[in-house]
Amino acid sequence: MTAPRPAQTAIPAETVAGAPPAASNRPDAVPAGAGRPGPQSRRQPATAHADVLCVSAPAMVSSGPDGQLHGDGLHGFYRSGIRQLHRMEVRLGGIEPLALHGELTTAAQARFLGAVRVPGELDPDPALTVERLRHADGTEAITVRNAGSRPVRLPLEITLGTDLGNLAEIGAGTRLPDIPPQVQSAGLRWIGRGHSATVSARPSPHAVLAGAGVLRWDLEVQPGARWAVELRVELEPLAPSAVRPPTGLGAGVAAPWTDLRIRCDDPRAELLVTRSLDALGGLLLADADRPGDLYTASGAPWRFGLAPADALWAARLTLPLGTRLALGTLRALARRQAPSGSRGEGVVPGPLRHAGPELPPSCTATEATLLFVTLLAEAWRWGLPRAETAELLPAAERALAALRATAEAGLVDGFVADLTRLGDDRSTAPPVARAEVQAQAHRAALHGAELLEAFGRPGAQHWRDWAQELRGRFRERFWVDDLSGGRPAAALTADGRVVNAVTSSFVHLLDLGLGAEGTSLPGLLDREQTRLLAQRLVAPELDCGWGLRTLGAKSPRFNPLGHRSGAVRVLETALAVSGLADAGFEREAGTLLEGLLDAGAHFAGRVPEMYAGEQRLPNCSPVPHPAACRPAAASAAAAAHAVFALAGVRPDVPAGRAVARPVSTAPLGELELAGLRVAGEPFSVRVSRIGVAVVEEASPQLQLGKG
Repeated sequence: MTAPRPAQTAIPAETVAGAPPAASNRPDAVPAGAGRPGPQSRRQPATAHADVLCVSAPAMVSSGPDGQLHGDGLHGFYRSGIRQLHRMEVRLGGIEPLALHGELTTAAQARFLGAVRVPGELDPDPALTVERLRHADGTEAITVRNAGSRPVRLPLEITLGTDLGNLAEIGAGTRLPDIPPQVQSAGLRWIGRGHSATVSARPSPHAVLAGAGVLRWDLEVQPGARWAVELRVELEPLAPSAVRPPTGLGAGVAAPWTDLRIRCDDPRAELLVTRSLDALGGLLLADADRPGDLYTASGAPWRFGLAPADALWAARLTLPLGTRLALGTLRALARRQAPSGSRGEGVVPGPLRHAGPELPPSCTATEATLLFVTLLAEAWRWGLPRAETAELLPAAERALAALRATAEAGLVDGFVADLTRLGDDRSTAPPVARAEVQAQAHRAALHGAELLEAFGRPGAQHWRDWAQELRGRFRERFWVDDLSGGRPAAALTADGRVVNAVTSSFVHLLDLGLGAEGTSLPGLLDREQTRLLAQRLVAPELDCGWGLRTLGAKSPRFNPLGHRSGAVRVLETALAVSGLADAGFEREAGTLLEGLLDAGAHFAGRVPEMYAGEQRLPNCSPVPHPAACRPAAASAAAAAHAVFALAGVRPDVPAGRAVARPVSTAPLGELELAGLRVAGEPFSVRVSRIGVAVVEEASPQLQLGKG
C-alpha cells in the first residue's frame, strides 16, 4: 500500500482523479517548409468525450461518429489495456462513405451508417449504403446494400493497422510507430511489444496487400441485394503472464439486474435507469480464477480496472437489484485487504485522489475500507445469506481495527484522518480530518456494531459509544456559523484550523445508511443543521441547474471543469437526492433530481462520470468534461439509485421485514419498479401520483409495512 504523498508534493489532478495522464512534454517538429523545421507543438492528452465508446469489460472500442479508425487519439479496439487495432478505414470504390449516423445501440454495441454515390449515377439520392455493426468484443459486421436500379461493381477496401500500444501512454498523447503487418490466413497479423494481434475476415478477401495493410474484395451487388463481411480482431500475449488479467461477464451470462422493469410517467427516468444499468453491465469484471465473483471496473476508458471505492459504491447503490454484485465485490476486496502484521493492516487498497485546491490529495483506501463495512451490513439487511455474511465478517473486523487504530492515534484531535497515515512524517505531510470521512467512519462504526452484535462477536458497544462521542464533537468542532445560519466545515487541520470550503462532499453527511427495521442510522448533524445544509445544497453557489458543483462558485478557485473544483459529479448529486428525500426535504431533493434527469436526457441516458459545472442556461446542454469516464460505474449506479430512492424500499431481511417510504410529493408521477430483489426473491413496488406505495410482489417470508 503506497502512503499518500505529502501535501506539498505536486500531483497532477488528472492522474489522481483517474483521467488521462498529462500530455507528454516531448515536442514534435512540424514541417513548415522545404527542409526547414517548423514551430514546436505539444500533443494534448487523448479525450473521449465526443467518441462512440463501446464497452464490454475487459474490451472496448473507441471511434468517431463515422465509425472510421484513422489511427488518431484514443481510437481503436482494446483488450485488457492493449490496443489491438488503431486503423480500420473502409472505402468503397476508393471513397470513404459519407457519415449519416453513428451511435450506441447498447453499451457494448454501436451502429454506423454511411452512404456512397455510385460514379456516374445521375440520381441525386445515393444508391449504396454501408452499415457497420460493431461490438466491443472485437467483431464488426460490414454490410453494403444497393438500393439503385443498376448493378454495382466496385472494390471494397479495408485498411488496417496497429501500434499495440498500452492505454496509459496512448492516453498521455504519445504517438507510437505502426507495426508492419504480415499476411495471415484470411487476414493480417502484427507482432510486437509483447503481443500479437490478428484480424480475420469471413468471407476471405480476394486480395491481401500486406505492405499497405489492406484487405480487398471485388464486389458486384445487384439492385436490391446486399453483401456482407465480418471481421474479428484478436489479441494474444507472446509469453504467458504470471498474473492473469480479469475476465468479463462471459458470453451468454446475464447481468445481475436483467429482470428489472421500470415504468414511469416521466420518460426521462426510464431512459436514465435502463441505460445506466446497461452501461454498468458493460463494466462487469471477475478475477480469472474466480469468475463467479463479479465486480465493476471503475470506468472506461481511463480506469478500466478495479478501483475499490468505485466498485463498492456501484455494488451498494444497486442493492435493490440483489446482493450478487455486493457479494462478488466484497469477496474480491477481502482477498486484496492488507494482511495482519503489514503496514496498513486491515485497509482495503486504493489510489490517491485529487481533493481540490483547498485540501491535499486523499487516499481512496480510507473510503474503500469504511465502505466495505457499510456494504456488508446493508447487503445483509437486503438479504445476503447469513453464512456468506459470516464468511466476510473477519474482513469487516479488520477494517474496523484499522479505523480504531487511526482514531486512537489522535492525528487530528481524535477525528479520523486517512487510515494509511499512521507511519507518515506529520511535519512534512500534516494530516487533515475531512467532513465526509467522519460521516463514513461514523456510519461504518454503527454498521459494524450491528454486525458484531448480530453474529455474537465482541465490540458492538464500543463502536456505539465511539460513534455517539464523535457525533457530539463533530457538531461542536465542524460546524461553522455564518450569516446564513451556518454550514459544515470541509475539514479540520492538525493544528485546529477550519477549512471553510463549500463543497459537494457535504452530501456524505446526509448518507446515513440502512439500519434495523428499515430505519436510517443516526447522523452527525442535528435536525436544524440538516435543514441549513439542505438549503445550502440547492442554492446557486452549489447547484448549477444540472447538479451539484464539487466546489462552490463563489470560491476564487472555482473551475467548472475542475475534477474537484467545480465540475458536477453524478455520484454526489444522486447521494444528495436520496439523502434529502430520506431526511424529509423532498422539495430540495426534487430540485436536484430535476437537474440530474435533464442532464441525463441530454446525454441520451448515459451519464458520464462528471460534466462541467457551468450555470445552466435556457436552450443549452450541459458541457461534457473532456477527461470524464463514460461509462463510469459509480455514476451509472448512482443515477439508477436516485430513481430507486423515490420508492423508499427499506428492508430488514434478518428481521423478516420490509417497508416502503416513498417520496410523498411523487416528483415523477406514477412510478413502478418490478424485478427488484429482496431476500433473494422478486420484489415489485408501485408509487402512485399522490405518493402512496403499494408492494405488488414480495417474498412470502417478509412482513410488509409502510413508513
